[in-house]
Amino acid sequence: MFRNQKITDDIYYVGVNDRQKAKFENLIPLYDGVSYNAYLIVDEKTALIDTVDIHFGEILIQKILSQLGDKGLDYLIINHMEPDHSGSLRLLRKYFPNMTIVGNERTLSMVKGFYEIDGSLLKVSDEESLSLGRHQLQFFLTPMVHWPETMMTFDHADKVLFSGDAFGSFGALNGSILDENLDIDKYWDEMYRYYANVIGKYSSPVQKAIKKLEHLPYEIICSTHGPVWKINLKKAVEIYDRLSSFQAEEGVVIVYGSMYGNTELMAETVAQGLAEAGVKPVIIHNISTVDLSIILRDIYRYRGCIFGSPTYNNGLFPEMEDLIRKIESRGLKNRIFGCFGSYTWSGAAVRNLTEFANRLQWPMSDVMVEEKQGLKKDNYESCLQLGHQIAEMLQNPVQFNKGC
Repeated sequence: MFRNQKITDDIYYVGVNDRQKAKFENLIPLYDGVSYNAYLIVDEKTALIDTVDIHFGEILIQKILSQLGDKGLDYLIINHMEPDHSGSLRLLRKYFPNMTIVGNERTLSMVKGFYEIDGSLLKVSDEESLSLGRHQLQFFLTPMVHWPETMMTFDHADKVLFSGDAFGSFGALNGSILDENLDIDKYWDEMYRYYANVIGKYSSPVQKAIKKLEHLPYEIICSTHGPVWKINLKKAVEIYDRLSSFQAEEGVVIVYGSMYGNTELMAETVAQGLAEAGVKPVIIHNISTVDLSIILRDIYRYRGCIFGSPTYNNGLFPEMEDLIRKIESRGLKNRIFGCFGSYTWSGAAVRNLTEFANRLQWPMSDVMVEEKQGLKKDNYESCLQLGHQIAEMLQNPVQFNKGC
């Protein structure tokens, strides 16, 4: 029934779109769905690379049968064991009982642990190869991108890199799976959001993987989420390389929490100071109304960060506390930081934000703005000055660690 889309003459896309799931991993909102990508190589021997979420397992099976007919499936190659990619494994074994499951030592341990399967397994080591006929597959272990068992598979015949979750993005695929046939613009923002929220904690292993694979002459990247990268391959790799080395674009993200509008007015004033000094873009997020996945996306993307919080129960606004915890857990580096806050009878927010930036060793503005109750003229001017100083630090970077 299915006419599977071709990536090369004998590599087919057999993945699916999920437009039903509300949150990825039950944590991260999906505004435009997500794809679970699986790929079928038809040669003297046949190989499926990764599977799909179990809810779409029957569609995967029908896509494979539509391509293979009476020809069996010889190998299932598992690059990543997360259940959105391995979830259909038991179903595949029922349809293809003679299929050999290919993975590294950690993968095969997880195959048994998740699915109680321990027969017809082929353990492969780093840089080991498997011949399907014309297609010579070589396996590269890339641990902690972003699970300990992850690996990538390179097809020497067609110069295709099956990269697992690396170079992936959120967003269902609309009609085609190749970047050259898609309106690709929306996927860049979703790539940043995907990286910041799913991969960001593992930036050092991503850097190691990029360097490990840089000698390979790959011309197509087949990730497990998002488009197949071909004409935009270089840009996709550059984005992952930049994010994983903590480089950033010019611009400032202001994130604030406000209960009664006083801290919000400070945020607006700081933004005015930035704009007066020529900074753009200036992005403002109300932490009570904007999902943290979007805020993290922009913090990963831009070099300047300014956080504002009222004092709440002698600490930070709860959503701000959650944000800084997420940033610290990811070990994000190389951001220029400023902060501001307000309080009614005892201030603590600015102190806590300063301590946060010191822990991450982020250069900080020495303009400290903390207002008691409503915003007054002197601190209004200080908020403008905070914007001006952050602009100066962006334009003439000076590494220092003073109080916020």
